[in-house]
Amino acid sequence: MPESLATPEPIQRLIEAFHRLPGIGPKSAQRLAYHLVRTSPQEAEGLARAIVEARERIHYCSRCVNLTERDPCAVCADPRRDQSTICVVEQPLDVLAIERSGIYRGVYHVLHGILNPMEGIGPEHLHIDALVARVAGGDVREVIMATNPSLEGEATVMYIQRVLAPHGVRVTRLARGLPSGADLEYADTMTLARALEGRQEL
Repeated sequence: MPESLATPEPIQRLIEAFHRLPGIGPKSAQRLAYHLVRTSPQEAEGLARAIVEARERIHYCSRCVNLTERDPCAVCADPRRDQSTICVVEQPLDVLAIERSGIYRGVYHVLHGILNPMEGIGPEHLHIDALVARVAGGDVREVIMATNPSLEGEATVMYIQRVLAPHGVRVTRLARGLPSGADLEYADTMTLARALEGRQEL
């Protein structure tokens, strides 16, 4: 490419930074970068401050490992929630999806991923030990596995069921109201509600 047509280095670094974000392809990264450099200094500085503030103030809940500004998070600290029922999800966005259904009144545990040997993700990369420790405390009656209905999600369910078996806790799975390969994040409220109501024993 001629020197005059080369992307300026600061913009190229910005494109690469956006491209590293999940779900952002090269074209989208390019559009975002060029949009950002055309915005006012106030808008750009506001975005930068929001990113830094979120990174500094948001951390993991010491109980459920969800993202929160205070510890424990609002769900774990709510005395009206059923602390004896834990819904295990892959990501924080899944908590929001289930909360939108308005039917679940227990607490959560966020794994921050699923088992995926092809990508080098094993049990040690997830927050499974923290879940086992919560169950071992003796106050948990049911663990609802709400991972996405994929091969990796099913493998994660089977592994967690195996490690929880010695503790005698009831382990259930969301009913098949969720289509195979679908993500909880995009499921409609009614489908999630039916899946929660029709959960099955494992």
